[in-house]
Amino acid sequence: MHTQTYKSGQKFSSAEITSLRMDLLQNGMDHWQAAEMLSSFLTGRGYGVNRERAREAVERLERIHCEPEAMRQELDKLALVM
Repeated sequence: MHTQTYKSGQKFSSAEITSLRMDLLQNGMDHWQAAEMLSSFLTGRGYGVNRERAREAVERLERIHCEPEAMRQELDKLALVM
């Protein structure tokens, strides 16, 4: 059984962030596709997401090469509690 380790106050594990980062970097997607992947990641974990804000987050992440901690911060901002 695979378990995910979350640090206190974190919505997403390091393994989840790393996996999402690898998917985003390896699949050669455009901004719309990458934003859809971020949205799917969040909705799959029970969060809501504003799709326009997801596209804006993708643009910011692209500029900083999807650094894991920056990804965590962007996802935390995007994740809307349902």
